[in-house]
Amino acid sequence: MLANAPVTTMLPVVDLDRARRFYEACLGLTPLGQAPDGKYRYAVGGTILALFPKPDGTKADHTAVSFQVADIDTEVAELESRGVVFEDFDRPGLKTEAHVCVLGSEKAAWFKDTEGNWLCIHQDL
Repeated sequence: MLANAPVTTMLPVVDLDRARRFYEACLGLTPLGQAPDGKYRYAVGGTILALFPKPDGTKADHTAVSFQVADIDTEVAELESRGVVFEDFDRPGLKTEAHVCVLGSEKAAWFKDTEGNWLCIHQDL
């Protein structure tokens, strides 16, 4: 029933203007515009990413969105040049080198948006 339904990922933001600057300038997303209910929407790879104002922001300590990329090293360098700050980890089962770790059949790198949402880029191996 839902297998062919379009998907919208909803991300809470404290400051919509600040978040929009990050998603547009740093991540390079093209806005679709603001919905009547206040959400701000972006088309991303055939899906919709929607930022919605929430005074308390996010409470999630997990990856909210992961973008699949063809070349993670190139994407890390490009995003860093736009001001994105990647996280580094050194713990059992999760160690990054140059911001990237290998997890089974993929490479991944994490960063937070201006609102505290965990985002990821990943490359299938």
